[in-house]
Amino acid sequence: MIIPRGYIRIFISWLRLSVKTSAFRSYTSILSVLLRVFRHCQTIIGRKERFFQEPGLASSSQPALVNQEKSTLAVPLFKRPPTTTSIATSSYSVAPVQSFDSITLTPITPGQIKRYDTIKLEGDYTVYEVPKGPLDCSEELALVSGWEPLTHPEGALFFYHSHQRVFTDADIRASGMVASIGKAVEKAHKELEDAGITFHPSVELVLEPIEEDRGKWGYYFADHGSRVIFWFEAHKSSDLIGNVRGVKCSDHIRYALESQYWFVRPQRLHVELYPNKRSLPKDVVVRLREIVMYTQADNITSDTSLAPFSSEEVTSMLSLMDPLMNSAGIETEYAHEHSVWIVARFMGEFCNVKFVNFCGQPGARLNADQSLYGESDTRSNNILLRVMNFILFGSPNAYNKAVQKIWVDSTIVQPRWKNFINRLNSEWNGYTIFSTVMLAVDISFLTVSYVQTQKAAILVSYMSTLCAMGSLVVSLVLAGQVNDSRRDSAKSVATFMERMSSSVLGLESLALMLSLPYALLIWGMIFFAAAVSIVIFSTSGVVTISIISPIWVTILILATWPVLASNNVHISNLLPWITQQIKSHPIWSWIATRSPVESDVGLA
Repeated sequence: MIIPRGYIRIFISWLRLSVKTSAFRSYTSILSVLLRVFRHCQTIIGRKERFFQEPGLASSSQPALVNQEKSTLAVPLFKRPPTTTSIATSSYSVAPVQSFDSITLTPITPGQIKRYDTIKLEGDYTVYEVPKGPLDCSEELALVSGWEPLTHPEGALFFYHSHQRVFTDADIRASGMVASIGKAVEKAHKELEDAGITFHPSVELVLEPIEEDRGKWGYYFADHGSRVIFWFEAHKSSDLIGNVRGVKCSDHIRYALESQYWFVRPQRLHVELYPNKRSLPKDVVVRLREIVMYTQADNITSDTSLAPFSSEEVTSMLSLMDPLMNSAGIETEYAHEHSVWIVARFMGEFCNVKFVNFCGQPGARLNADQSLYGESDTRSNNILLRVMNFILFGSPNAYNKAVQKIWVDSTIVQPRWKNFINRLNSEWNGYTIFSTVMLAVDISFLTVSYVQTQKAAILVSYMSTLCAMGSLVVSLVLAGQVNDSRRDSAKSVATFMERMSSSVLGLESLALMLSLPYALLIWGMIFFAAAVSIVIFSTSGVVTISIISPIWVTILILATWPVLASNNVHISNLLPWITQQIKSHPIWSWIATRSPVESDVGLA
C-alpha cells in the first residue's frame, strides 16, 4: 500500500509539534521544581540567620518568639518607638525656659467635654456664591500650625496635632488659640516630667478650654495599652464614680476608667469622641463579640440578667459583629473611624456595667434586683401609706415592688425601665377606655326618670362620675409626662427617680401616683354599683330583694377577696381568730357546761 506524500507531510508536522509541546512542558515542570527547592532552601537559611541573631535564644529550649508590639487603638506613630519611655526621653519637645503662669490645667473626664453644647450660628439668610471651576477646599482643610482638622462620624469638628498627639475641640483657627493651647500642651508635658510618670509614646493628650480668657484648660491623658485615662496628679471626680458607693479598690475603679476610655451613655468618651485616624484591633472585636454572645445567652436564660440591653437590642448588636470582624486588623490609608466608633460605644456600656455591679469584688451584684447595701423592704412601715394602700386596693404596694426592681442602689436598670414604661402605657390606654365607658354609663344612669327621685342614688352616682373622670384625667397626664422625656434618656430617668426618692414619702409617692388611675376607676365602679343597689332596694318588692340579696353578697365577697389577699388578709388566717372569739363568748361557755348535765340526766 502506497501512502500519498501529502499525508506523510501532515503526519511529520503533527509528530514534530507533539515533541515540541512535550519538551516545553517538561522544561516548565523541571524549572518549577527547581524554583520550589530554591525557595525552601532560602527559608531554611533565613530561619537560621534569625535564630542566631536573636540574643539569648541559642541556649534556650523555648521556641523563638518574635517581639511584636501589641495592636491598640492609638493613632499610628510616625516612627516605631521603643516599648516604653519616660518623658525625659520622649519625642515631645518641652521648652526648657517657658513661663506657664498664665496657664492653669484642671483634671477632667471625657464626659466633661462640652462638644454637645449648642453653638449658636449666625441666623442671617444669605445665598452662598459658589466660585467657578471645581470647588477647592484645601485652604479650610489645611494644617494650622501642625493642627489637622478632622470630622467626627456624627459631624463634629475637632483638631489633632500628630507630632504632639493632642486632641482638642477648641477652634484652633480662632485668634490667639494656637499660642494658648501650645503653652497648655507644653505645661502638661512638663508636669508629667515633674511627676516622674513613665508612659508609652502612643499616649494621647486631650485639652478642653474651660475659661479661654483666663488660660484655664481641662485635660486628661489616654493610655491605649491599658485602655484607661489618667492625669499627672491625684484626682477625685464625682462624674467618674456616679451613684456608686463603696469604691475602695484600684482594680474596681479601673472599670470606671476604662469605661471613660471607651464610652458611657449619655456622655461621649475618649475613643468615641476621637475615632478618626485609628485602626480597629482584631482582639478588641473578638472580646466584644464574646461579651455580646454571653449577654444574649444571659438574657435568654435569666429573668434577672445584668445586661444593659434588652434581648432585641443584643440581637441587633450580634448582626454587626461579622461586619466589624471584616474591618478589624486592616491597616489602610483610610482608618475605620465608623467601626471604631461602634466598638467604643458598646465596650463603654459593658465596662460601666462591670463597674456599677462591682465585678471582681467581694459581694459583687449577680442579679439585676440585688441590692449591694442591704435588702430594700418593699412594704412601707408608714401608717399613712398602709392606709392608702388599703384604700387604693393594694395597687401602691404592687407598683412599689416594680419600682424597687428598676431603681436598685440609686441606679436605673434601663431594660426593665423600658419594659415597665411599655406596660404602664398599655395599662393607661385601657384605663382611659374604661373611664370613658364609665362616664357614659353614669350620665345615662342619671337620665333615668325613676332614678331622679332617689337623692341617695343621685349623690352616689355623682361620686362615681367624678372618680371616672379623675381616672381619665390622671391617665392622660401620666402618659404625657412619661412619653415626654423620662422614657428616652437614662440620665433623665435617673434624675426623675432621685427627685422622687428625696420627697417626703420617698419612692412610695411614685407608687401612689402610678396607682391612681386604677384605684379611681375601681372606686367609680363601686359607687356606681352602690347607686344601682340603692335603686334596687328602694324600689323593688320583697321577692326581688330576697333573690338579689344573696347574689349581691356573693359578688361583694368575691370582689373584695383580691383586695384582702393583696394585703395578706386570708380566710385561713381568720379562722383561728374566729374560733377563739366564739369559744370565749359566754354563750359558748354556757353550752359547754350544759352539755355534761344533760348527758347525766339522760343516763339517769
